[in-house]
Amino acid sequence: MFKDNWIHELAKLEENHEPCVMVTVLEDRGSVPRDAGTKMLVTRDKIIATIGGGHLEHVASKMAREMLISGESALKVERFNLGARLGQCCGGMATLSFEPIGTAQKHLVLFGAGHVAKALLHIVSTLPFRVTWIDEREAEFPEVLPDGVKKLVSDDPVGEVKHMPPNSYYLVMTHNHQLDFDLSKAIIDRNDSAYFGMIGSLTKRKKFDFRLSQRGYTQEQINTMTCPIGIGAITGKHPAEIAVSVAGELISLYQGNPVEQKRPDPSQALHEVS
Repeated sequence: MFKDNWIHELAKLEENHEPCVMVTVLEDRGSVPRDAGTKMLVTRDKIIATIGGGHLEHVASKMAREMLISGESALKVERFNLGARLGQCCGGMATLSFEPIGTAQKHLVLFGAGHVAKALLHIVSTLPFRVTWIDEREAEFPEVLPDGVKKLVSDDPVGEVKHMPPNSYYLVMTHNHQLDFDLSKAIIDRNDSAYFGMIGSLTKRKKFDFRLSQRGYTQEQINTMTCPIGIGAITGKHPAEIAVSVAGELISLYQGNPVEQKRPDPSQALHEVS
């Protein structure tokens, strides 16, 4: 007898903001692996429960993953002839529905709990991000956090980088330039960030570029860091103005229209002292 544990597993997926496709047997005719009403969940890397195994399940899981990758949100219904189409010996007919559940939220790791970070969180919490907010100073965090934001008080912010999920977005806004530099090395070393931005001026960027090059980082690696951050047309210095500028850059990135980065001349950066 099959153990259908999809209900509890679906709750876990939703808690972790992990999207999936629910595959349901809507109709069964003749000899089919499982009856109408049977369900399975398909994520990018696992299958939960079963619609009977075999070629039908293989094809269905492949279709579901293609829907996840393409970001489809509409319900899809497909009929399968198990004999003619799939070559299964049972030879019946099965109609399956493919229902995308949950949206793929991006993960933002924000280092620093200063004025700009606080202003930014109010905007980012309304966007498709779940946020891990990291600082050494617990007193800097507000008492109430927006939905989707998890605070992490850590004595070792740099050490937290290795625990973050792949393809995370990183924003470094700490109160300490040396900490910023150490974080930049840890993030670049991961080599899997969807975005890495650091608050600062072109002068700061030049100094960091030089220090990183002196430690053996290639220009290609260094260029994975965006600094200064934000949309160039927004030049205000008020925390809310900077926050809007940075949020605009994040939106342009996940919508696939990245704004042009402001980069220092590498030849000038080499003349900066470490």
